[in-house]
Amino acid sequence: MDPHRTFDFSGRQVLVVGASRGGIGSAIASAFKAADAHVRITGVEAEPIEADRDRHPYVQLDVTDPQSIEALTRATPQLDILVNCAAITARGEEMQPDFFEKVVKVNLHGTFRVASAFLQALKQSKGCVINIASMYSAFGSPKNPAYGASKAAVQQLTRSLAIAWAEHGIRVNSVSPGFIVTEQSARSRSDPNHVAAVNERTPMGRWGQPEDIAGPVLFLASPAAAFMTGASINVDGGYSVA
Repeated sequence: MDPHRTFDFSGRQVLVVGASRGGIGSAIASAFKAADAHVRITGVEAEPIEADRDRHPYVQLDVTDPQSIEALTRATPQLDILVNCAAITARGEEMQPDFFEKVVKVNLHGTFRVASAFLQALKQSKGCVINIASMYSAFGSPKNPAYGASKAAVQQLTRSLAIAWAEHGIRVNSVSPGFIVTEQSARSRSDPNHVAAVNERTPMGRWGQPEDIAGPVLFLASPAAAFMTGASINVDGGYSVA
């Protein structure tokens, strides 16, 4: 039995931003669909990976482009749940100032631009926003300084929006994944010493799978989390407490 069937999102309109290349965004979208939600996904690519091409309606979106975002909001008059998952990183390249700025524009500014653009729709539905932060919100990263800084800011943005939008009945929370097997982590996973070090420190003894992130996201979007806003849930196999 699909564990996500324990949630019922029948008739709910869900948008997962940043779900074109599989990974966490795709797993979240699939979990919402399994819970009977109406799901749309976005990505910067012209089309998503082949496995998702017929699974969810897809919209090409550059989260740093205001016109692209405005076009999406016009095409999405109703929205109950917004998941901000769009992010970039490049291990070992983020000390370059230009690339550092690019990462922050996508990961932080993009998250804020999209959330702000859908404020009116979320007011109407008294909906919720789930931002994808990172374990690096709390840890320094010599190889990914821009990613870590941007995700720490996403976590702080989550808290600020939670306060600002509570009067509208909108909840804003975040999930902070640990080391997850995705396309983005492929470079770091090519280093066997790094993989072994992560496994050794992680109490659960493994890297996470994208599906491990989906359950907490659905929980935060569900009535079971009706009194939660401004929170961040670590999903890292215990890495952050080891």
